[in-house]
Amino acid sequence: MSGKPIEIRVSQSTAPEEPSFPRYEGPAFFSYGFRPFFLGAALFAGAAVPAWVLIFGGAIDSNFLYAPREWHVHEMLFGFLPAVMTGFLLTAIPNWTGRVPLRGAPLVWLWGLWLAGRLMVAVSAPTPVVAAVIDGSFLILLAALVWREIAAAGSWDRSPIGLLISLYAGANVLFHVLALRDTSTDVSERVALSVILLLLTVIGGRVTPAFTAEYLAEKHITAPPSPFSRLDGLSMILVLIAALAWIVQPEGHATGALFLGAGVANLVRLSRWRGWLAWREPLVFILTVGYGWVVLSLLALGGANLGVLPAANAVHVLTTGAVGAMTLAVMTRASLGHTGRLRHAGVLTVVIYVLVNLGAILRAFAPAADAPNEMTNLLLGFAALGWSGAYLLFALVYGPILVRPSLDE
Repeated sequence: MSGKPIEIRVSQSTAPEEPSFPRYEGPAFFSYGFRPFFLGAALFAGAAVPAWVLIFGGAIDSNFLYAPREWHVHEMLFGFLPAVMTGFLLTAIPNWTGRVPLRGAPLVWLWGLWLAGRLMVAVSAPTPVVAAVIDGSFLILLAALVWREIAAAGSWDRSPIGLLISLYAGANVLFHVLALRDTSTDVSERVALSVILLLLTVIGGRVTPAFTAEYLAEKHITAPPSPFSRLDGLSMILVLIAALAWIVQPEGHATGALFLGAGVANLVRLSRWRGWLAWREPLVFILTVGYGWVVLSLLALGGANLGVLPAANAVHVLTTGAVGAMTLAVMTRASLGHTGRLRHAGVLTVVIYVLVNLGAILRAFAPAADAPNEMTNLLLGFAALGWSGAYLLFALVYGPILVRPSLDE
């Protein structure tokens, strides 16, 4: 994670500056990767989480490729989240490289491959290996696309992103190999969660201060975030070390101490960005809230290794809190900015942010239980209602924006 830091360019206009690309004549929905993948991710999250709660509570049966618990874990780690990643990367990479974005028929095929993966894992396929190959090929193809763009543009400073997506693709393949052999998938899950932590630390650690600085400058607030420094680099390195230790020694006290150290370092890092000064614009402030969840997840994982709280709760601080807040922060901002709209959070967007955070709080701090009981089912139900409801509301509010042409076309 050392070397030249990833640079996120921002502008003072209501929409991000983009390279001038040849005019696209096809359907607006497939003009940019964020359109189909953000909408697909939102609809999938809105359906998959309530389905899992109903299955966990015994209200409905399942006939998935894998056991219900493995299906839930796989589909959130390797189904929902890769769609958000893909939407972000296919939109950001053209800005980084100046190359034409993936659009039209190639984007349709890539989105179709992601949808096929969701279908293959949702049914009890007669040929499980084929289902695993179809699902696993999506992230492999995404990694190949990222590396192709990096190499074609000579943007080797983006190599950490390519490496992390490649590791994520490998974790998905490992999950399928282990699941098909009826063995524990814990290692592949920890690798995926570690990659998520690093992506949030790297990308979230760049967009949060960058967009905060842009907002403060627009409002003539003379207290900008501190520039990238050795502390930022150290914070990312500590997360990397803690993540590697967690993969190898998931229950070690030393691993817990490393997570706590990484959490404290990133808390100091977060405080230097002065994100609280942007509280009047939720579209900006949600990034600070999201990175706050990243800090809390590092502390929670450390606490879990030291026996302070259950490991499942700590993991959900990361997956429902940090991932939930940061993905919706990116999805709402990109959907507005890249369609020529004013980057401002309306009332319904604020409701989206409130719902995802309430859902995360309920899920992260729900009582741990190996078997369903009335209280656990109730809390999980409310958590699912809030968390998945946020994504369904995103689909309702932003869906029309995503399928229509940009206002600046």
